[in-house]
Amino acid sequence: MRCVIARFPFDLTKSGVLESMKGVKPEQASGESVIIGRRTYPIKQVGQVVTRQDRRDFSAGEVLRAMTRLGFTCRGLPAAAPTRVLNPFQMASAMLGAPAAL
Repeated sequence: MRCVIARFPFDLTKSGVLESMKGVKPEQASGESVIIGRRTYPIKQVGQVVTRQDRRDFSAGEVLRAMTRLGFTCRGLPAAAPTRVLNPFQMASAMLGAPAAL
């Protein structure tokens, strides 16, 4: 598959990516990630290994789109948990330590 990453064209294949990542120890993934084999790699690490470019030269979105099109399972940023908005009565009850009536 032909894709453009950091304004450079690349011909990537799923087997080529698997071969490139063989033996590469995954870094701690805190943002977007891709599952290659049985390991989870940060998307920027995969982009650096596959393209041999500096991580600052490409965006995570470019590599994420390419890996998704190749059929790899990709994970985005974790969604923030929804926060519950308290009314003034519930807020006062919580500050006093008493359970608030919902």
